[in-house]
Amino acid sequence: MLRPGNTISGPVIMTLADATIYAAILATLDSSEMAVTTNLNVNFLKRPGPGDLVAVARIIKIGRRSAVCEVEVSTIDPKELVAHAVGCYALP
Repeated sequence: MLRPGNTISGPVIMTLADATIYAAILATLDSSEMAVTTNLNVNFLKRPGPGDLVAVARIIKIGRRSAVCEVEVSTIDPKELVAHAVGCYALP
């Protein structure tokens, strides 16, 4: 998961953001419902070194057909924001 320069790769951070938003949506909806990513925008703010990351999601709006969420990805120690993502999900 590390790339040259001893940093966590961008696709790994994007996957963490996507999975966190997905979990937040499913925790809010009935477990029989589905959610699929229609758009994910990630802003990389700081290059994280090797170590654990924490992602915290917030649902901005959830409707009958779609949901919009944001997530902040940060390092644990010291706590530093490394990425911010906004995702749109279709609710088929």
